[in-house]
Amino acid sequence: MSILVYTESDNGKFKKAALEVVSYAKAIADQMGTSVTAISINADNEAELGNYGATKVLSIKNDTLSAFNAKKYAAAIENAAKNEGSKVVVLSSSADSKYLAPLLAVGLEAGYVSNVMEAPSSVSPFTVKRTAFTNKAYANTEITTEVKIVGLSNNSFGLVESGGSATVESFSPSLPESGVNVESVDKATDKVTIADAETVVSGGRGLKGPENWGMIEELAEVLGAATACSKPVSDLGWRPHSEHVGQTGKPVASNLYIAIGISGAIQHLAGINSSKVKVVINTDAEAPFFKAADYGIVGDAFEVVPTLIEKLKAFKAQNA
Repeated sequence: MSILVYTESDNGKFKKAALEVVSYAKAIADQMGTSVTAISINADNEAELGNYGATKVLSIKNDTLSAFNAKKYAAAIENAAKNEGSKVVVLSSSADSKYLAPLLAVGLEAGYVSNVMEAPSSVSPFTVKRTAFTNKAYANTEITTEVKIVGLSNNSFGLVESGGSATVESFSPSLPESGVNVESVDKATDKVTIADAETVVSGGRGLKGPENWGMIEELAEVLGAATACSKPVSDLGWRPHSEHVGQTGKPVASNLYIAIGISGAIQHLAGINSSKVKVVINTDAEAPFFKAADYGIVGDAFEVVPTLIEKLKAFKAQNA
């Protein structure tokens, strides 16, 4: 009857979101008087999950799962949930997990709530708080099915170390044929990903051209941040579509989001509203982004950003 949590990894290393969902599952387990079982797929150092609240890790080592496959991954998690008798399954809100969740909900005949922000306000009835209307409102949602699937919004709960330990057990689920074969996957492994980043530096058409993107990358490097862009920038081919954030791109739930030269179209704001602190730098004082931002600088990015980089470097040097 333990809480089951799916922990995502990349090249064998657990993503930040994986540690966050384990921390969140531990909070639910404490409320329900049970424990946390994590399921990992081709990950290394599974015992690390014990420090965030897992007491057992079901470790799957399978070369056919080296590339993400929603049907096979959902089947593996479903097998684990039934094997453990889990009535609560916790996932992240990554793109992969959002593909998984509907398949898993059908297989387990479970209710699924996405974009959850906090630990349940009640476990009987099981009630969680989630964002709604593209992050403009909150909804307290009750899950009435016997099995419940919770999708935790990234960076909403944080990492909570409990100092515990976990036993690691090999797990070999029965997997279906999916009809999909992945031939190759190309990844930018040398950069902080938008999904895992605590800080995101994003640029828009106000940068005037791709040749000026160096200052965005330099600011991101100083802050240890990921780089992103608005939809027009990716449409123009200045930046890859993988960096496009917004309602029609990747959602961002970072602790700090810095928008440079982005006016703030409603679709862009809808995709970044979950970020905790939003900063905008723009020459247009009437830009819509200023109404949504926590802090704003009315000024020329080509003057403000280099100065900001200089000050940040000086601050880091003094506090090294």
